[in-house]
Amino acid sequence: MEPLQEPMEEFFHYLQIERGLSENTLQAYKRDLKQYASFLIENRNIQKWENVDRNDTTRFIYSLNDHGKSSTTIARVLSTLRHFHQFLIREYQLTTDPSLHIETPKATRKLPKVLSSEEIDRLLSFPITNKFDVRNKAMLETLYATGLRVTELISLKMDDLHLNMGFVRCFGKGSKERIVPLGDMAKDAIENYLSDSRESLLNKKESDYLFLNHHGRQLSRQGFWKVMKQISKEVGIQKDLSPHMLRHSFATHLLENGADLRAVQEMLGHADISTTQIYTHVSKLRLKDIYQNFHPRAK
Repeated sequence: MEPLQEPMEEFFHYLQIERGLSENTLQAYKRDLKQYASFLIENRNIQKWENVDRNDTTRFIYSLNDHGKSSTTIARVLSTLRHFHQFLIREYQLTTDPSLHIETPKATRKLPKVLSSEEIDRLLSFPITNKFDVRNKAMLETLYATGLRVTELISLKMDDLHLNMGFVRCFGKGSKERIVPLGDMAKDAIENYLSDSRESLLNKKESDYLFLNHHGRQLSRQGFWKVMKQISKEVGIQKDLSPHMLRHSFATHLLENGADLRAVQEMLGHADISTTQIYTHVSKLRLKDIYQNFHPRAK
């Protein structure tokens, strides 16, 4: 095993088994720490974690900045290093945390990009010609109606659906369960998919997952991304569309129409309301644009 590797593997095991982190979060920890270890070995010739000092960790953080990493990314990496070094202190009885007093760069929060209501209407009104279109319509309607993350969407199972009561159950970050309402249009789209397309996609196989690929298995994130890109191209949306943009649009449009911030926070599954508040800034900017464009004395 490579130098520094064994404690890292134990840390990953701890994150997965004891902390119950999702696979995506776990992979982010792995990327950060493997990059850190490679830097220490190749640039500082360090073979043991107890030999890492504050100067080594600081140089690694500076190297990220030199390579153009954003302050948000650097802050996330530094958080990973702190969690790892605290783990080493607990499990390996090391005495110092070299990341402890390194200042976290101030994160510059970019406002999320959203679709207008007109663009949403275009996206959700694409022509339905086959069973895949029926599925795609149901997925997009569900994503916009609920604000789910794409991983949450493709992880929905049949018993997460409660159409008669008008909601879906999903499991977000940290496997936290939440209940999100479904609108009538999303309910209709899902019912059409269940009655017209899902059985055909299964092709006599069995699956608990709601949304299936052409093999009758769970649709992947990449598969959904391709679907969304293709549909946006067909309906002539010029923006660089991503699945998360529908989540941003869901939150922004709710707030623009008077929804309570706490309710939006709960539907999005945000642990901290400050994360949700970013959408109030988006709403204010959009109102300013509307004013500038339509008020006769704005220009």
